[in-house]
Amino acid sequence: MAKPTVDDDVNDEEHILDVDVTQEMESSFLEYAYSVIYSRALPDARDGLKPVQRRILFSMDEMGVRPDRGHVKCARVVGQVMGLLHPHGDGAIYDALVRMGQSWAVRLPLIDGHGNFGSLDAGPAAMRYTECRMASPAVAMTRGLDHDTVDFKPNYDGKESEPVVLPAAIPNLLVNGATGIAVGMATNIAPHNLIEVVAALHQLLKRPDIELDELMRHIPGPDFPTGGKIIGLDGVRDAYATGRGTFKIRATTRIEKVSPRRMGIIVTELPYMIGPEKIIEQIKKGVDDKKLTGIADVKDLTDLANGMRLVIEVKNGINPEALLEQLFKVTKLEDTFAINAVALVEGQPRTLTLKEMLEVFLAHRLEVTLRRSRFLLAKAEDRLHLVRGLITAIADIDDVIAIIRTSDDAGQARERLMGAFDLTEVQANYILDMQLRRLTRYSTIELEKEAGELADEIARLRDIIDNDDVLRRLVGEELTQVAKEFGTPRRTVLLASSGAPTTAKAPLEVPDDPCWVLLSGSGLVARTDTLAPLPGEGRSAHDVVIAKASITAQGEFGVVTNRGRLLRCRAIELPTVPLTASAPSLQGGSLAHELWPLEPGERPIGLTTLDPDSLGLALGTQQGIVKRVNPELLSKDTWDVIRLDDGDQLIGAVELTDPEADLAFISTDAQLLHFPASGVRPQGRAGGGIAGIKLSPGAKVVWFGAAHPDTDVVVTVSGSSDSLPGTETGLAKVTPMSEYPAKGRATGGVRAHRFLKGEDTLLIAAIGGAPVVAAAASGSPVDLPSAHGRRDGSGSPVAQPITMLAGRNGQSADALTPGVQSLLDEE
Repeated sequence: MAKPTVDDDVNDEEHILDVDVTQEMESSFLEYAYSVIYSRALPDARDGLKPVQRRILFSMDEMGVRPDRGHVKCARVVGQVMGLLHPHGDGAIYDALVRMGQSWAVRLPLIDGHGNFGSLDAGPAAMRYTECRMASPAVAMTRGLDHDTVDFKPNYDGKESEPVVLPAAIPNLLVNGATGIAVGMATNIAPHNLIEVVAALHQLLKRPDIELDELMRHIPGPDFPTGGKIIGLDGVRDAYATGRGTFKIRATTRIEKVSPRRMGIIVTELPYMIGPEKIIEQIKKGVDDKKLTGIADVKDLTDLANGMRLVIEVKNGINPEALLEQLFKVTKLEDTFAINAVALVEGQPRTLTLKEMLEVFLAHRLEVTLRRSRFLLAKAEDRLHLVRGLITAIADIDDVIAIIRTSDDAGQARERLMGAFDLTEVQANYILDMQLRRLTRYSTIELEKEAGELADEIARLRDIIDNDDVLRRLVGEELTQVAKEFGTPRRTVLLASSGAPTTAKAPLEVPDDPCWVLLSGSGLVARTDTLAPLPGEGRSAHDVVIAKASITAQGEFGVVTNRGRLLRCRAIELPTVPLTASAPSLQGGSLAHELWPLEPGERPIGLTTLDPDSLGLALGTQQGIVKRVNPELLSKDTWDVIRLDDGDQLIGAVELTDPEADLAFISTDAQLLHFPASGVRPQGRAGGGIAGIKLSPGAKVVWFGAAHPDTDVVVTVSGSSDSLPGTETGLAKVTPMSEYPAKGRATGGVRAHRFLKGEDTLLIAAIGGAPVVAAAASGSPVDLPSAHGRRDGSGSPVAQPITMLAGRNGQSADALTPGVQSLLDEE
């Protein structure tokens, strides 16, 4: 080849064209924008898929990677798609594949992933490690591709073909939503519930002129795969009416006790595409920036067994409801979702209303069903034509064989068959192509049966093609089947407003308001949010209130145990329970041994306000010792209030409020003694007390407390000491305390109950303001007889074994003394 000369170079330069830079940039940018819009970023309104998503599903269908087959490497699918249909980066293809398989990203996953497909906070593993196959809904999306239901186009190099759109038996654009950023436009469509969308499509099939409000009766709002709550529906309606709208989505939360001392905010559902790690990061930043106060700790306890569980522990003294409102403002626990319903319609990007999206999909399904019916009709007619030729040939099979055998070639045999039996060329060729053994297998009856079935099928298909009502009914039936097969209940809750208009005004810190601290017979401790009078006084919603103390929410109180210890506690650390009109419910309270460092066998028996101006504590032991302790507040968390002898324990501890009150003992041998509290000189903490009641050999104190002879009643329940504690119902008696004369301290008292044959002990007893209430071990109430018994009379049968008693003044007795308590001591 000759080398170019100087003149050649000059001539080449003379052919250089000057192009205006502005025009060139405009042209190139428009071509780029067009390519992004139509080939990458925006979904088709008919199947709701972007080109890469459509190519992935088509390739997997061609590869046979269906739900009834095993998983294959994602890299294999990505390579197939990239090599044949999508000449772009493998990362983009893999990201699209993974998203279609993430249950938190799409409402109805189209890919069944195997391996690490990522999470809300982390990406998936590399494609060489993960596997995939089509999910069942994806089969419904591609079903009918081989029935000429959609058009095909050449791939990027013209060597292969791909569908322009999938048949899409599922309204994928609305059900799974779509996101995409093109050049100069973007799309963001929220996921919806399949069952609701199908219901709206049914209405649109029946009434094409249906209004938006009627459609929204069936599709009230989006349904996100992660649940949550949509707050305010005005933005949803705007999006459905115009194609654009904004609304708020809020996490699903509840407030509950996360530890015996702390309340917490439990997050079980997060806004769409928000992960727990992002929330934790935002909370920590809010705490560092002083925008959030009152948070003790944040824990992500999410797992596969229990699902989403984000625990935000609240500091004592902080109002959880007010803190939750702060979290909604500072973190993504409340997020904004903007709908911009842009999709391709007939190759053009359009902003679609709800009705328009439904209409486009419905028109597509009608077209797909019509084309499928025409395809099946043609096949059925062709088959019927062949079957009729076989019937003719079978009728004269010998002649057919003779003609074929005596013909010189296939062409002559065909012509002779067509002339002899009035067959078409297609029928004659079919008979000639069949093996002789297959021809003889056919029987006239079987062929005539098939011909009848084909005729019925042809009539059915022609009815679908010719009758628009039949076509619409068939589309509706197929949609119903899809909804039954793949539909799931709604996950997202729709709220017209926040549902808590007063919460935002609540103070963040719990005010130091007066309240009750309550101790129940089953060992539950709680505080109320008010100091209103306790209805029923001695009764709670599930057992009995055995002690109460009036303090403030930020104040301290004391707990006296049967081991003679006083524990200093803070009311703010107790869970709050409602004070209903009937009775306080301690169901939400905490168990004493979870709150305080109790020793084995130790249990609380009384409460004190730790008020230095009170009359102090009155204590009574199982061996009949009585002691008054002056109020004393130490800097320690626990201290002893009485020196107990070996084998002795406190039976009762009551804070004295009335200087005229009596102190009373009841023993297991049914002796009752009461005497003025003023007769007991107060002692210091180290004192061991003085003799309170003189006990007979083998007897023990079963109840001790303060009493008012003029108003209180005495409840005693007799039984056998040989019975297992808590199993004997016994005989109960209620007697006005005025029946019992006062005796001097350290005497034996008077008889309070007459034992019948087989009885030798009091199972339980108590003195309190009427009415005294009783409960069984289950917490259910037990009816007591009326207060008319004689002081030395026997009792009346009761329905269940009584394990707890409490009077109107809150003092109590329980069957742990002395029976079950001995078992606890042994443990």
